[in-house]
Amino acid sequence: MAASVQAGRAGSGVNRSKWLIHTFVLALYAGLLSCAAPPGGEKEIRTDNVIIVVIDGTRWSETWGATPGLIPNMSTKLKPQGNFLPHFFNDAYTYTNSGHTAITTGVNQPIDNYGDEYPANPSVFQYFLKQSGKPATAAWIVSSKDKLHILADTQRPDWKGTFQPSVNAGVNGPGTGYRMDSLTLIEVKNILTTHKPNLMLINFMEPDGFAHAGNWENYLRGISRDDRYVMQLWEFLQENEAYKDKTTLFITADHGRHLDGIDGGFTEHGDNCPGCQQIYLEVVGPGIRKGETETRHTLIDIAPTIARLLKFEMDSVVVVPRVDTTVVELAMDTTLAVPRKDSIRLEIKMDSTVMKGKVMRELFSQKLLRQLRL
Repeated sequence: MAASVQAGRAGSGVNRSKWLIHTFVLALYAGLLSCAAPPGGEKEIRTDNVIIVVIDGTRWSETWGATPGLIPNMSTKLKPQGNFLPHFFNDAYTYTNSGHTAITTGVNQPIDNYGDEYPANPSVFQYFLKQSGKPATAAWIVSSKDKLHILADTQRPDWKGTFQPSVNAGVNGPGTGYRMDSLTLIEVKNILTTHKPNLMLINFMEPDGFAHAGNWENYLRGISRDDRYVMQLWEFLQENEAYKDKTTLFITADHGRHLDGIDGGFTEHGDNCPGCQQIYLEVVGPGIRKGETETRHTLIDIAPTIARLLKFEMDSVVVVPRVDTTVVELAMDTTLAVPRKDSIRLEIKMDSTVMKGKVMRELFSQKLLRQLRL
């Protein structure tokens, strides 16, 4: 009898120990979950992917200045789903390669516009690939313009030739010419299906190309087509499990065009006139606040915003090319009756400065701001 009671007590002690261990494990697991969960026990907003669509060289007056007009999809279907910035500008170098460089590096710089010069700073693609450890197929540049292959690399010695994204540009790469935007959309869908990248920039070129050719009707048609292609892209993303509810889409332009009566009007661009500088930004995705943002922002704010969404860091100190003039003394030419004057030599010098691009916090919902701890 005594042995039986003792055994019972012993069994009770074992059961109590098991109960304590079980309780401790559950408490520890709950604690780990609470640490991993977003503040306040909120369901996490997932932004695993970012896609930037650049509709090249579209003027405000033919797009958001006359809605729905040529852009019914962006202005009436996508706009209610996200955030629109009417006060968005390229306030620096208003031509293609420089505008795209501002988007991808967060730095305004003068750059050759024919595809013979790389950006001075590394891009969001390079930062993302380095810090994520993912392969080159996780980041893509898909461009109707072949010359935008330059966005894949940088002149900066410590980054040059490293962590380069995959590129699909022009008819068949650099020097092969521009291709139609409909074909670029096909390439985009194939790449998204095959490689499932997390970061992509898409260049649609038709409005800019036809405007330079002086073809007003096709310039307008190009805007209308690209509006339709953007909608088709968004619908494709929502039908794909890898992207649905996990993808943020940025839609913008690299520059505008001259206003009517200025330097050839819509056919050209490239200075600081209002028509060249005023563009737009539309952003749709999880955690993006619905409505309009009245704050003024520029192209260089896109890169740091993407970095925050995809949780990687960009260097706070960047390089900015600057044109410098040097006076060069010339020797006297004895064959000349009048002495020759000194000459001016132009040089590009690299200045270091703090990155001026900033995260566009106004785009984010309060819930996303809390989760990103902004």
